[in-house]
Amino acid sequence: MKQFEEEQFEFMNEAIRLAHGNIKSGKGGPFGAVVVKDGKIVGRGSNLVTQNNDPTAHAEIVAIRDACANLDSFQLSDCDIYSSCEPCPMCLGAIFWARPSRLFFAATREDAAQAGFDDSYLYDQVPLPVELRDLTTLTMLRNEAVKVFEEWIELDQKILY
Repeated sequence: MKQFEEEQFEFMNEAIRLAHGNIKSGKGGPFGAVVVKDGKIVGRGSNLVTQNNDPTAHAEIVAIRDACANLDSFQLSDCDIYSSCEPCPMCLGAIFWARPSRLFFAATREDAAQAGFDDSYLYDQVPLPVELRDLTTLTMLRNEAVKVFEEWIELDQKILY
């Protein structure tokens, strides 16, 4: 079994406290997350989907946004993310884009499904070819959009990410 350090338990407990506090406050679902750098919490988040009328305001996304603002960076290099639950596909994608060093989570996606937060549909849809997904998806004006990418490729001054 993987051995964890005492401070890692503290960070995960904080993510769980945020999840618990969120349901007590009525602000949203039972999810919390923290971002840690150099042994300090630099970002906190709890689920604010219903409070903010924002389907992307999951705890991990809120914590990433908070940490990036606090660190004045669009990447979370040398950071760890602690989530009270295994991230959904959207959050997992955002976590990969943020490029932290590690991700820790407590409850599993199966635990979340038992509580009514079943992401299995999303996990099933994402790997399907676009034409087989349940969401009707149509491509249009591709040539015009590709020209923008070509311009980006030629641009000398750009911030890569």
